[in-house]
Amino acid sequence: MKVFTHDDFLSVYVLDPAASPGRIEAILQAIRGEVELEQAFPAGQDDIMAVHTKSHVQSVEREGLYNIAALAAGAAIQSAVAGLDEPAFGLVRPPGHHASADYHWGFCYFNNMAIALEHLRLNGHIKAAHVLDFDLHYGDGTVNILGGKGYVSIHNPDESDRKLYLTEVAARLDSLKNVDVIGVSAGFDNHIEDWGHVLHTEDYREMGRMVHDTCKRLGSGCFGLLEGGYNHSVLGRNVLALLRGLQGL
Repeated sequence: MKVFTHDDFLSVYVLDPAASPGRIEAILQAIRGEVELEQAFPAGQDDIMAVHTKSHVQSVEREGLYNIAALAAGAAIQSAVAGLDEPAFGLVRPPGHHASADYHWGFCYFNNMAIALEHLRLNGHIKAAHVLDFDLHYGDGTVNILGGKGYVSIHNPDESDRKLYLTEVAARLDSLKNVDVIGVSAGFDNHIEDWGHVLHTEDYREMGRMVHDTCKRLGSGCFGLLEGGYNHSVLGRNVLALLRGLQGL
């Protein structure tokens, strides 16, 4: 399985939990040897401007965060393209699902998922997509950008009971038809030992397996992108669990 990442994601670019030291390292330690690490490249301005306004891009530039945010968006595009043929993952930061077309918050700057899916659509790779966003926090930016475009369905599960949560995810995936790719906004902050205190490590593997089985049924591709997840002691094994599930392991 290909995982797109870059050494620059190890840098502490701002003082927030998504950018904290040791976070990406914890994931790399857990997944190394089970995946094929691929070098990420920045997204081009055309791909970024297909999703974000000029004023928004300029504001990210003024904050001195354009390069790292463009690199995350580029890795997202690479993951999405690779995911058309086999499951792929973008091990990136900053995260993206709170970035709307013209504003951002919640540790996000550019919307990695929206940029990736728009790249696929505009280049004729897909006609329909589904986003499963299991981050603890509602992916408002992804909904604001993609929700009205007609080719993307978006699911942000909101159950607070573990079993009901998994049942909700399974039901939504079972209902999908004629979807070319499933993008997973993979935030792990709803783990029992993270901020949300709901899901267990094996639940991420189960959701990954659900996505794998759905893609097999539909003949579609899939990819995941790192969003939240802030307890470094469990984050690595949670990511590994998802990656194994996406591969049907």
